Amino acid sequence: MATPVNLPPVHNKLAKHAVFPHFDHDETARYNFLTNLNKHLSTVISPGNKIAFEQRVKPKFKAENGREIETRDELEVAMLNDPHFQTWSALRRSTMEMRQQAGRATVLRQAEELAQKVATLNAQKPDSLILNDTVQVPHYMTLFDSHIMPGSYHTEQFPGDVSNAASYDSGLFVTSAGMLGKYTDGGGKALTTWLKATYPNFNPKRILDMGCGLGHNTLPLATAFPDAEVIGIDTGVPMLRYGHARAVALGIENVKFMQLDATQTGFENEAFDWIQTTMFLHETSTHAMQRLVAEIYRMLRPNGLSLHIEQPQYTPEMSMFEQYIRDWDALYNNEPFWGAMHDVDVRQWMMSAGFEEKNLLQFGAKAENDMEYPRNPNAQEVEDHGRSPIWNVFGAWKK
Repeated sequence: MATPVNLPPVHNKLAKHAVFPHFDHDETARYNFLTNLNKHLSTVISPGNKIAFEQRVKPKFKAENGREIETRDELEVAMLNDPHFQTWSALRRSTMEMRQQAGRATVLRQAEELAQKVATLNAQKPDSLILNDTVQVPHYMTLFDSHIMPGSYHTEQFPGDVSNAASYDSGLFVTSAGMLGKYTDGGGKALTTWLKATYPNFNPKRILDMGCGLGHNTLPLATAFPDAEVIGIDTGVPMLRYGHARAVALGIENVKFMQLDATQTGFENEAFDWIQTTMFLHETSTHAMQRLVAEIYRMLRPNGLSLHIEQPQYTPEMSMFEQYIRDWDALYNNEPFWGAMHDVDVRQWMMSAGFEEKNLLQFGAKAENDMEYPRNPNAQEVEDHGRSPIWNVFGAWKK
C-alpha cells in the first residue's frame, strides 16, 4: 500500500487582492498540476535520492577510487550518473521552467491592465512609494535570471510594467506547494508570532525590511506593529510598484517602499529598531553580504534587533549528502550564491560587524499557513530540501 501524503491546496483558494492577476480555468489547472507535481517530487521521488546514494552511488565510488566521497563536488559528479537522480533533477528543473512559462503567459496577456491597476492604487498614496532612477540594480543580479524567472526582479517590458512581480506573487504558491498561506506571507507571520511570544516587551517604532521584493513578508510586520513605521527597500522597481499597490489594496497604511541598494542605503546612523531580511541573503554576492551586515549594524539603534530568515546553514553536523541536495538550487536553478551563503558561519558573520556573541540569536521557524485544505492524519510530511518553508532564523540584539 502506498504511503499516504497530504495533497496541496488548490491555487484558486489564494486570496485575490486588487492587483492579483486573473487566472482562467486552464491557467488555474496548469498551476494546480505543477503544484501537485512539485509535491509528488518532494514527498515520493526525492527520498529515493538518499537510497540511490547509499545503495549505488557511494559503493560504486568507493569501488572505483578505493576511498569514500570527500567533497560536495565529488558527490555532485557521482550523483549525476545515477538514473534516479537524473529523473528527479530533470523533473524538478522542468517544473520550475513550466511554472515560469505558465505564469508569464498569464500575466503578459493582462500586463497593461495590471500596470494600470497598480498605477491607480499607487496614485492614492504617492508619498509612500519612493523610486530613484540613480539607484542601479547590482551588476551580479543582471548577469542571470533568478530562479529562471525571465528578466528576474528588475526587468520591465514597458514603462510601469509589473508583470514579473505579478507572476512571482502568484507563482510562489506553486514553488512552495501552497505552504505559505493565502497571501504567501507565512514567513513574515511566523516571525512576528515568534517575536511577540518571545520578547513581548519589544515594541519597535521603525522597522526596515531589506530586499523586500513585492513585500509579501513586509506587510505582516506592519500589521503586527501598527504603530511602527515599516520601510521595505529593494532595487527591483516592478516589485516595488506592485508591492506598494498591494499594500494600498489591502489597506495597510504604515508601510513605505523605497528603491535603495541595501549595501549603501543612505539612512542615518541608528535609524531603526528592527532590521529584517527574508530569503534575501542567498541572492546576494559574498562581497555584498559583507558590506550589508556592516550597514545593518550602522543603522541599528542600541537595543535594536536584526533577524534573517534563510534555509538552514551547512554545518559540520549536516551530512554531506543533505548539503548537496540542498545545494540543488545553486547548481540547477539559477541561484549561484546559494551554496556560498549557506556555507557561511553566520555567528562569525554577525560578530564581524560588531554584534557581541552573547547577544546572538538562532532558532527554527515554519511558515504559518492559513490555507484551508483536507489533511490526512496518517500522512508523513517529507521536507523538500531547499524549498520547504522550514527555516533557520539568525540574528542579534545590538546592546
